Amino acid sequence: MRHTPLIAVAHGSRDPRAAATVEALLDRVRLTRPDLEVRAAYLDHTSPAPAGALADLDEAAVLPLLLTAAYHSRVDIPAVLREVSALQPRLRVHLGSTLGPHPLLVTALERRLAEAGVKIGDPGTAVVLVSAGSSDARANAVVGDLARQWAGSRPWWSVTAAYASAAAPAPAEEVVRLTRAGARRVVVAPYLLAPGYFSDKVRRDALQAGAHRVADVLGPAPELVTILLERYGQAVRNDITPDSA
Repeated sequence: MRHTPLIAVAHGSRDPRAAATVEALLDRVRLTRPDLEVRAAYLDHTSPAPAGALADLDEAAVLPLLLTAAYHSRVDIPAVLREVSALQPRLRVHLGSTLGPHPLLVTALERRLAEAGVKIGDPGTAVVLVSAGSSDARANAVVGDLARQWAGSRPWWSVTAAYASAAAPAPAEEVVRLTRAGARRVVVAPYLLAPGYFSDKVRRDALQAGAHRVADVLGPAPELVTILLERYGQAVRNDITPDSA
């Protein structure tokens, strides 16, 4: 049986570690679903672009490899797909949802914290959940909601959100605030898919501000494989198209 190919569209970065991380994640998807053709595409800086990844296909499930629904998923990707569809009118596209929000993302975040030596749920530890940040207030609100839900599921000292750009507070500011407020330890959980400029800056600034630990980015965590395949199934079943997104 031929399955609809999965095209995962990432933001793209000048930092080669980002594309390497995307490919590592998709390699895990391929191992889990060897019957499924899986391709990467990038909106900027890296090839192939979505048009190139879709060029020889007559049907595809396009999934935004993004953690929050913001400008790239709401505007950029649908616009690109409309352009591709105009050039390939026989192409049938199923547009999927972003990776987040999803309950398994907290599991992945805790996996990375544990790998950094953090005791999960420690009442003396404050967690700073750091996203890239967006000019879209709705995307930042999703990160804030995730922090509140996470705080309610574990006896952490607290879980609060911070943003590497475009919104406040900055990670270093939140680390300092929590330390002054009495948290015995402050750790940082990057809500970032891949390493690059933001992850490096978050790590450097947070440690300089006194953070006890900074976890690694989510990368090819097994939870992301599960989420990606779930989004794939939803896209194919629900038949979401760029025009209806």
